[in-house]
Amino acid sequence: MQPLSSFFPAPPSPGQAGDPGLFGPGSAAWRIGRERLLTAAGPAALLLQVAHPLVAEGVAAHSDFTTDPLRRLRGTLDAVLTVTFGDTTQVRESAEHVGRRHRPVRGTLPVATGPIPAGTPYRADDGDLGLWVFATLVWTAITVTDGFARPVSPQERDAYYRDMTSLAEVFRVPASLLPDDYTGLTQYVDHQVRHVLTVGPTAARLAEQILRPDPPIVPPPVRPVPALLAAGMLPAAVREGYGLARRGRERVAFAAVQRATRHALPLLPARVRYWPHYLVATERVGRSGGSD
Repeated sequence: MQPLSSFFPAPPSPGQAGDPGLFGPGSAAWRIGRERLLTAAGPAALLLQVAHPLVAEGVAAHSDFTTDPLRRLRGTLDAVLTVTFGDTTQVRESAEHVGRRHRPVRGTLPVATGPIPAGTPYRADDGDLGLWVFATLVWTAITVTDGFARPVSPQERDAYYRDMTSLAEVFRVPASLLPDDYTGLTQYVDHQVRHVLTVGPTAARLAEQILRPDPPIVPPPVRPVPALLAAGMLPAAVREGYGLARRGRERVAFAAVQRATRHALPLLPARVRYWPHYLVATERVGRSGGSD
């Protein structure tokens, strides 16, 4: 079994004292992004990403997904946390690192999958594909926060979306492609689900590694949880494409996890509840790491 420490990004360096980076205290980006709970959205985000045939092919052909299936999630999480909580220099270096990793990722779709014909080219720095990855991260973050932590108002959803458009720049998404607000983002996700996403053989193979990584990172009694969480969060068409169960008992279990998490979170100390990136950032700008 893999140690849990290998799944999480390393704690950040302190950075430049007084530099809040892109957002700073009081921002929706910090308020939502500080929660370690967001890792519960990871399986759903990855499954949404690879349900896009071009993303799935890029992941399968240009990564060591079969030997380290969670490396993509770990790398993405590290980039998101650094962009959200890093100082100006750390944000710039993270963007440059993502760019270097993306540049060699390009190819063509070998077989027709869903509406996308064989031979369609892809590249990781393509704005349209970057928009899809960005959308999955924002949509699942709001979904898991609203379902497992606390209600997220329409105003806070819009504020978080506006903040996180800065992250879109890291994924080389032109501003012209970005929806106007969070409602626009959900409409874009719905359109992708209806007209683009297809769980083909490549996505199905990747899903096995996402939901049941080998070696595992959690003990046997907990191993069904990623599939349970993903099934509860994914749009119905995507969930059914992956063959994830959502029967009565799964619905009851999912609701029980939500209730337990909402009750437990306020009781946790800050060092357990929040990412170290947030705690380091609050110290950097001269604030405590406790709840706002």
